[in-house]
Amino acid sequence: MDKTIIVYWSGTGNTKIIAEKIKEGIKDAFLVNVENIDYHEVLKYDKIILGCSAMGNENLEEEIFEPFFESIENKLDNKKIALFGSYGWGDGAWMTNWEERVKKTKAILFEESLTIYSTPSTEEELLAVEFGKKISKF
Repeated sequence: MDKTIIVYWSGTGNTKIIAEKIKEGIKDAFLVNVENIDYHEVLKYDKIILGCSAMGNENLEEEIFEPFFESIENKLDNKKIALFGSYGWGDGAWMTNWEERVKKTKAILFEESLTIYSTPSTEEELLAVEFGKKISKF
């Protein structure tokens, strides 16, 4: 069985809510805020689920999450990767760009990413739990 970790950054708390709901769908996953883990530890996992909200001009958060992702980006060979996050403006381009970055690595990207506009509704929280369940079979 793959060791699974969920690493997230959340500015307003919306992405944290999504991360916690994904964790409900993957009981044995380790959930951690990106500020509380070293990238070397993350790379010990087979399945890495990454979450970050859109910032600025639809970018990954630039001071904490972007440097973290850059530190692992070229070390993801054969890792199973899934992405999620929330946004409050735009059309979700930050996720499309992020997916493209992962596709350029030797990682195995989960077929779909989870993006939620603003604060997750009850229905969207359930979607996040289901997202976790699907990833657990990935």
